[in-house]
Amino acid sequence: MALSRLGRCCRSLAHESVKGGLFRLLPSGWTETCSGAKRHLLSEDVIKLQDFQEKKLTVAHLATGSKGNYIEMFSEKLQRNELILKDELKLLLHLCQSGDDLVIARDAIYRYHTENHNVMNGEFKFGPLYVRLCYELGLEDMAAAALTDKSLKGFFNDATSFNIAIDMLFTKGSYENALEVLRTMRNQGVPFNKDTHTLATGICYKLNTTESYRICTALIEDGQTRRHLIPRHAYCFAVALALRQNDIEKAQSLYSQIMNSDSRLCQNLKVMMLAMSGAVKSAISTLCAAALQRSPSFVKKPDFSQEVVDLLLSRSKGGPHMLEVEQIVTRLERAGQVTQQTVDDMLCHTPTGRRKQGPIMEERRFSRRALTPLQSTLLSE
Repeated sequence: MALSRLGRCCRSLAHESVKGGLFRLLPSGWTETCSGAKRHLLSEDVIKLQDFQEKKLTVAHLATGSKGNYIEMFSEKLQRNELILKDELKLLLHLCQSGDDLVIARDAIYRYHTENHNVMNGEFKFGPLYVRLCYELGLEDMAAAALTDKSLKGFFNDATSFNIAIDMLFTKGSYENALEVLRTMRNQGVPFNKDTHTLATGICYKLNTTESYRICTALIEDGQTRRHLIPRHAYCFAVALALRQNDIEKAQSLYSQIMNSDSRLCQNLKVMMLAMSGAVKSAISTLCAAALQRSPSFVKKPDFSQEVVDLLLSRSKGGPHMLEVEQIVTRLERAGQVTQQTVDDMLCHTPTGRRKQGPIMEERRFSRRALTPLQSTLLSE
């Protein structure tokens, strides 16, 4: 099975350092910028850090006594080996404000799990709460240590906890640690979801080693076998990694499986793939279609990374299509359709997520016209 190969690859990869400059066919900026972008891959819809912080404020306001006193009392409770109740632990996690507080919360989690590891399914999940607290405090190592600790097996039994921790490690550039968390997730039987696939392929792309390429391919193949939804973003990471590994045929195969390839990222990867495969004429056609695209003035036309057009220029130099390439690139530049944003920037972006929808309109008690009470529950006249 592809997933079993993933386990073997992860184990060997854990002892291998990140290697740069493996993709010699592309401009030097490609490999240099790949190690520089450290942005989130998950949207606020998944992280929900703002919701967590708002909840913390509410809990702190309603809690009796000062925050310091409660945490100090909880520390003493741990020293006395007293039983920890669910609501007490929830309150503690909402009152933590520092790394020292989190150490106490971590110890409380170990104690709570020891006392309640046989609870029935459906109990409150502390995993996302703890990981979001680590996220807020910037303590990704503590999150990773807890998730990979065998003595806490079963405490983090949801994909959300693992995904948030992996995203945090990705942001900090801790790709090997992120891969170890991913392997723990697989070994514990926590199902992968679409966010996991995006994070996993992103990690493999950043590592850019032979082993990480095997892992990435295994993940995609296993997800397809299990009929999982593989997001377009994950496919794009896989295509980019295949290009960095100079596996043009595999990149083309992966690209062909993207259902909707009209996005800016997909178009940039397409031109890069065509240039590397020698299909300069097809790359010119793609650029011409973008330049001729008719759209309202307020709709931004497709643009291409400077490194992508530079690659195409270098591949066409001295060839029969060199003049055509130069002309279309000049046209795109004049139209403002060439950007300094790198392909890596496009890949490692933070999704906007779904916007929260507020109420359609505020409920009123009186008519604006007659200033008389509104009957029933109508919102407007």
